Amino acid sequence: MAIQDQRRKRELLKLLEKLGVKNFAAVNWSLLDLALTHPSISLTHNYEHLEFVGDAVIRLVSAEVLLENYSDLPVGDFAAIRSIIVSDRFLGEIAEEYGFDLYLLMIPSVRNDKLGKISRLADAFEAVLGALYESTKNMTLIRPWLDPILIEKAAQVNADPARENYKDALQEWSQGKYKLLPIYKVKYNDILDNDNERFIAEVWLQDKLLGEGKGATKKASQQAAAQQAYNSIMSINK
Repeated sequence: MAIQDQRRKRELLKLLEKLGVKNFAAVNWSLLDLALTHPSISLTHNYEHLEFVGDAVIRLVSAEVLLENYSDLPVGDFAAIRSIIVSDRFLGEIAEEYGFDLYLLMIPSVRNDKLGKISRLADAFEAVLGALYESTKNMTLIRPWLDPILIEKAAQVNADPARENYKDALQEWSQGKYKLLPIYKVKYNDILDNDNERFIAEVWLQDKLLGEGKGATKKASQQAAAQQAYNSIMSINK
C-alpha cells in the first residue's frame, strides 16, 4: 500500500537502502510508516502491534540462523546465544547503527529521553521486521540483510566463554574457587561525561577489588565491572 506523504516515503526508502532491502515493490509502505511511529504520536496508530509480530520474527530468524550455522551445538547453547542476539541491547545497537532515530516519529520529550533510547530503538527495529514480514507473509524482505548481522554476532558470542553475561560467569568462578559470591557496590557518577556512564560499580571478593565499570543503569555498570574482573582473572589463569 502507498502512503500519501512522498517526502516520508523517500525517507523510508533511504532506510531500506541502508538495511539492504532490494525488492521495494513488495514493501507495504503504510505498514513501514506505522512501524516507525512511536506511541507518543498516537495511542492507536503506532508500532506496538507490528513490534509484537517482529518479536516473533527475530526469534525465528535467529533460531534458523543458529541451526544452519551451528548445528553441532547443544540446544542449551542455542538458547544462550539467541537470548543475546534478540536482546533489546543488541537490537537497539543495530537500530542505532542504521540511524533509526532519524526516521522514528515521536514527540520531542521522548526523543530527548536518552536513557530510553536503546529500548525504543529496539522496539522500532522489531516493528520494522514485523512490517516487512506482513508485507509478504514470509522472510524474503528480511533474511538477505539480517542474516549476516546475526551470523557475525552469533560468532562473537559463541567465541566468548562468558556468553556476554559476565556477572553469571564471575559468580560461577567465585563459587567454584572460594564458595563465595562477589559483592557489588554501585554509586551515582558525580562526574558525568555521558549518559552511558551514569553509574559506577565496583565488584569485590574477599575484601579485594576485582574490577570497576560504568553504565547507563546500575545493572549495566555491574556487568561492566564483572567483565573487567572476569577478563583479568582469565588472563592471569591462561
